[in-house]
Amino acid sequence: MIRSFFSVGGLTLVSRVLGFVRDLLMARFLGAGMAADAFVIAFKLPNLFRRLFAEGAFSAAFVPLFADRLGLNPGDAERRDARAFAEQALAVLLPALIVLTALAEMFTPAIIWLLTGGFRDDDPAKTALAIELTRLTFPYLLSISLVALFGGVLNGLGRYAAFAAAPILLNLVLVTALVWRHDDTVTTARALAAGLSIAGVVQLVFIAIAAHRAGFGLRLRVPRLSPPVRRLLANMGPVALGAGVMQINLLVDVVLASRFLGEGALSFLYYADRLNQLPLGVIGIAVGTVLLPSITRALSDGKEALGLDRLNRGLEFALVLTVPAAVALALAPDAWLRPIYEHGAFTPADTAATAAALTAYAVGLPAYVLVKVLTPAFYARQDTRTPVAVSMAAVAVNVALNLALIGPLAHAGLALATAIAAWANALVLLAILVRRGHYRPDARLARTLPRLALAAAAMGAAVYALAAWIGAPEAKLDQALAAALLVAAGLGLYGVGLLATGAVRPGELRALRRRRG
Repeated sequence: MIRSFFSVGGLTLVSRVLGFVRDLLMARFLGAGMAADAFVIAFKLPNLFRRLFAEGAFSAAFVPLFADRLGLNPGDAERRDARAFAEQALAVLLPALIVLTALAEMFTPAIIWLLTGGFRDDDPAKTALAIELTRLTFPYLLSISLVALFGGVLNGLGRYAAFAAAPILLNLVLVTALVWRHDDTVTTARALAAGLSIAGVVQLVFIAIAAHRAGFGLRLRVPRLSPPVRRLLANMGPVALGAGVMQINLLVDVVLASRFLGEGALSFLYYADRLNQLPLGVIGIAVGTVLLPSITRALSDGKEALGLDRLNRGLEFALVLTVPAAVALALAPDAWLRPIYEHGAFTPADTAATAAALTAYAVGLPAYVLVKVLTPAFYARQDTRTPVAVSMAAVAVNVALNLALIGPLAHAGLALATAIAAWANALVLLAILVRRGHYRPDARLARTLPRLALAAAAMGAAVYALAAWIGAPEAKLDQALAAALLVAAGLGLYGVGLLATGAVRPGELRALRRRRG
């Protein structure tokens, strides 16, 4: 399981690094103005529906059912049963996606108006560009939803690499689009929007080939609401409802930023979230991706203790890596943002505004990862209702805090509200698992947590002081070099802290290296 964490996390890291190259080029050629805000809106829409239907409700319901059919040691009969179920799911998903995409293309102007409230400045050109870009990006939804289906099949088989590598192709296509067309900000935005849909097709071809090589090439069937499909839809319902509420919450964020904070606010939040997503993607998504089929297969064979051990190790792995990342992002946001974004159309004032949002987002980073790790413990038991009910309550907290904090903190208030709501979500999920007897921390985790907190605190103090020194004018250090020094110092100090406190023992590292070898 640890090897799978590293495999998925490593591929996700490559994707995120390419994503930073993409964002660097976006900041240089697109900036944080009218065209950037229009593209952010166009990018959010297909992603909204992707999270709602594809990687959200569909994956949460499909992977446990698929993995349950396979078990820990699947034979030919189990594989045939699992393949038939995947083909039935494909037969229902594909026509639904075609209809949804067609409706979205027809009613794009109404959707944009609902999403932005017409923008604060009521700029017709900005609204028209957002509509145009959205029509270019929305076909991405169809492709990436099918990618989620094939990725669920591969994850259920314990083959995580291809699905984790698919986003690399997305970023390669978008980087190519940025390099190819950047005459002005509007041209750049159009190239990005078209590139997004092209990237979806490239990802789909790649993941379908990987599934075929794994012996799970899927045939198209006549859509039929068979009992397994009805169960899939029944399990999807609560997750779709919860994801729908979450997207309403995101819609509130967008409307508030668009209508009351003016030009650039959406872009500041976007760029800050992109940097915050690096540890979330590399750690949280990697652990969550591996844990769901892993715990499901253990429970399907009646091995509750094995499932509990995998959850504890997932929590330990995630927190050891996430806590120091959160501390570093929160205490020295400018040091990471300047070398990535502050070029061309992206000004020092934009960096300062983005840094405020990044600090707020980083406060909630461990909570975001905890939610990714804890949710599979519910989904593996085919309980999709409880995480949804908790997330709906967290959304209500988020909306209330948005309204309370946007006045004094502007766009940073929206980010801070998201972070606080994430902590509420994670802590309630943890309390429910403990109360039901589905989770208890083992001695190893209880020993590790206070030690890693101490190591992260010491590292944070050193990084804060070092960032203040290298950021001073008299230091005269190149921004990229300064960031590299901070990364090296932070990693080194944290590693020493883990060993000094006993959070990580040398023998464990040697054993892990032998297993990976």
